[in-house]
Amino acid sequence: MKTFIRFAASTAIAAAVASSAWAADIKVGLVTSLSGPGSSIGVPYDKGMRAAQAYKPEIAGHKVQLIVLDDASDPTAAGRNARKLVGEDKVDVLVGAAGVPMLIAIGQVGRESKTPTIGIAPIAPDAADVPWMVTVAQTPQLMIDAVVERMKRDNVKTVGYIGFSDAWGDLVYNALTKAVGPAGIKVVNNERYARADSSVMGQVLKTMSLNPDAVMGGGSGTPGALPYLTLAERGYRGHIYGSHALINPDFVRVGGAAVEGLVAPTGPVVVAEQLPDSYPTKKIALAFRAAYQKANGAAANDAFSAYSFDAWLVLADAATRVGAKAQPGTPEYREALRAAIKSTKELVGTHGVYNFKENDVNGVDTRARVIVKLEKGAWKLSP
Repeated sequence: MKTFIRFAASTAIAAAVASSAWAADIKVGLVTSLSGPGSSIGVPYDKGMRAAQAYKPEIAGHKVQLIVLDDASDPTAAGRNARKLVGEDKVDVLVGAAGVPMLIAIGQVGRESKTPTIGIAPIAPDAADVPWMVTVAQTPQLMIDAVVERMKRDNVKTVGYIGFSDAWGDLVYNALTKAVGPAGIKVVNNERYARADSSVMGQVLKTMSLNPDAVMGGGSGTPGALPYLTLAERGYRGHIYGSHALINPDFVRVGGAAVEGLVAPTGPVVVAEQLPDSYPTKKIALAFRAAYQKANGAAANDAFSAYSFDAWLVLADAATRVGAKAQPGTPEYREALRAAIKSTKELVGTHGVYNFKENDVNGVDTRARVIVKLEKGAWKLSP
C-alpha cells in the first residue's frame, strides 16, 4: 500500500511538471516611454496594457508574463530594450512604442530576431519589416483625410502646418498634402520643431505672416500643445486642427484655453458613450473602460491606453488560433504566432475592427475614426 501511494504521488508530480512544461507562459515585452517628452503617451500605453492583462490574464491555457521597459523617449534606448527583451527575456512578442522613431527601432529588432511585433503607434510600411510587424494604430492618411473633409466643411482654403521634426511630423505632413488637393485647400508652409523644444515662436510668426485660414499641428502628447499655446499668445483667431496623437488629458491640461475648439480625429473609444449602440466597437470599448478602472483605480480618459489594450486582443486572438501547434519560448511558436497575427479577420477592438494581411502592417478602415471637438475641456463627437 505504501509503495502504491509513493508511486501515485510520484506520478502526480511528474504529470504536474509535464503539464507545467507544456503550458509555458507567453511572454510579452512592452517598450514604452515612462519618462522623457513622450511620457504623456507612454504612461497611458503602460496602463492600458495593465488593463488588458487584468481583462485577459490567460490566453489559450497559457499564463501571460508582461515585461515593461522604459525607453525614456529615446529611439536608441528603445532598440536596446527590444534587444534585451528578445535576447535575455526570450519574449514571444514585442509591443511598442510611444512614438514612430521608437517603433522603427523596435521593429528592426523584431525583424532581425524573427519576433512578431505589434505596433501601438502608426508606421509607414516602407519603414517597417512588413512580414514581422502589424500596428493597431490608424494610418495618418486615414485620420487626416477626415480632418481635411472637416476643413472643407468649415470653408478653409489655406492651412499652415507646424509639426515635429521627425518621422511623425513627416507622416502627418505627407498625409495632409495628399488630402488637400482634391478638397481645393492649399498648404502654405511646413514648419518643424523638436519634441524637446521649449519655444516655437519663430515657426508661429512665419505661419501667421501667411495669414492662413487654419493651422494644423503635427505633434503629439504634451509637446504637441506648444504651437497652439504660441498661436493663442500671438492672437491667432483662425481654425485649429490636430491629429489623433493629441487625444490625452495631459495635452488638454497643458493646452488649456489655447486648445479650446480644436478639431481632431480619434478612435471611437474616446467617445464610446456618445456612439450609437449599433457601432461595432462600442461594447468592447465599454468593457475596456471597466477593465482600466479595475486595474488602475481611475477612469480611462485618453486614446493611447486603448491601443495597447487592442494589441493584447490581437495577441490573444492569434495565440488562440495557434493553440497547441507550438509552445511559447520557441522559434516555432514565434513563427506560428506571426502567421496567425497576419491572418487576423474582423477582430473587434476598442479603436476599430482589425483585418491584417501579409503584405501590409495596417489593419483598420473608416470604422476606426471619428471627428471630435474640444469643448470646455472635454472631447465631443462632432459629425
